Amino acid sequence: MTTKKGAATRLRIIEAAAEEIRERGANAITLDDVGRRSHTGKSQLFHYFPDGREQLLLAVAELEAANVFDGQQPYLGQLTSRASWEAWRDLVVGQYRDQGRYCPLGVLIADVGRHSPAAQAVTAQLIRRWQECVRAGIVATQAAGEANPALDPDRTAAALIAAIQGGVSVLISTGSADHLEAGLDLCLDHLLS
Repeated sequence: MTTKKGAATRLRIIEAAAEEIRERGANAITLDDVGRRSHTGKSQLFHYFPDGREQLLLAVAELEAANVFDGQQPYLGQLTSRASWEAWRDLVVGQYRDQGRYCPLGVLIADVGRHSPAAQAVTAQLIRRWQECVRAGIVATQAAGEANPALDPDRTAAALIAAIQGGVSVLISTGSADHLEAGLDLCLDHLLS
């Protein structure tokens, strides 16, 4: 059983690793880097992550997936009208514009997820969960008469998630959220027409 202090230390290590990965990439960091940033020693790192780097990368993936999903609440869970979709869109674009190249989704899709099969599974689970929330919002908005009833909710939700993921990939490469904004705007124009 982990104590409160132990849980706080473990979280500090995970957050330090996530910050290092956002700044330098998963390939460039070492456990020594994480220890310096988290003010922990190797014995603490291996106490909380006995399997080493792979286990720590998985914990980072889980943290970043939670950050992506939780960062869109309560908007993501309330997609039932044009106004709610626009509020969610503004939140998403604003968050990624503010986070820039150092966003949690970038860590998952461009870095950690490529180096750890377990982290890939976390990323896939995030995408499925995220897409299901968007799909539920599409169905609710169609039922309210504010969304195009002819659209397939599954395909439309997949397109919206792809627009976000693609926009974030371009953001990581260029530092600009313009593609993310354009992709979301086109998807929402199509959905809410």
